[in-house]
Amino acid sequence: MLKSYRLNKDEKIKLDNFDPSDTGDFKNKEEIHDEFEKMERKLSEIQDKLFAAKTNGVLILFQGMDCSGKDGVIKKVLSNLNPQGFRAESFKKPTLEESSHDFLWRSHKLIPAKGFITAFNRSYYEDVLITRVHGMIQEEEAEARLNHIRHFEKMLSDSGVLLIKIYLHISPEFQLEKIRERLENPEKLWKFDPSDLEERRYWDQYVDAYEDVFKHTATKICPWYIVPANERWFRDYLVLRIILHAIEKLDLDYPKVDLEVETLLKQLHEGSKKSPL
Repeated sequence: MLKSYRLNKDEKIKLDNFDPSDTGDFKNKEEIHDEFEKMERKLSEIQDKLFAAKTNGVLILFQGMDCSGKDGVIKKVLSNLNPQGFRAESFKKPTLEESSHDFLWRSHKLIPAKGFITAFNRSYYEDVLITRVHGMIQEEEAEARLNHIRHFEKMLSDSGVLLIKIYLHISPEFQLEKIRERLENPEKLWKFDPSDLEERRYWDQYVDAYEDVFKHTATKICPWYIVPANERWFRDYLVLRIILHAIEKLDLDYPKVDLEVETLLKQLHEGSKKSPL
């Protein structure tokens, strides 16, 4: 199933070939309810092994148009993780300090250590998306940055970081509906940013930029997944399945400890018999 959504080749792809309303073989969320809960429990168990083994870090990177649900999917899919080993990072406009460094600096310092899981809401890819769409960098610079990203992701992989890259795919009609909901619902109005309407004018340019990103950075080691996100329940299900499938490949287990367990248990038992002073 996941092969239909996975990009791992240097080839030109068209987002138009992916249906943002796709729900696979399922008709509604009731059909995936039990499996979703089972996968949540499985992911929690694997996180314990990841934290104990300290052999790998896991970075889950989310990209997508405004209103694609990056915040929502992190909350829904990863909320059961132990917060001691998980954190979420959001990337906004670079600060003055961040702008004074190379474009990968602010992301690199937030890469998870071995044993930990981190989710990126947006990422270093913004520096070849919004900058390109709005003419803040030239094409030559954009191409150089894409090459840097390929090398950066290869270095992360070689260092034991499992990188899971997910693009949340929505339609422009769906985005407009979500913007309208934010304007009409007092509980969601705080999420509205007037710039969202302005950015809609550049939809086609963003599509072109994303398609070029996929062409240059979808590799066998660090593939991209195109996740249909118009139907939130299927989005969450597919994202969880992708994450679980990728982490299971690490074949994690609890580390072996060189201790004489029987001797220690005997000492503990004998010590418990002694009367306190």
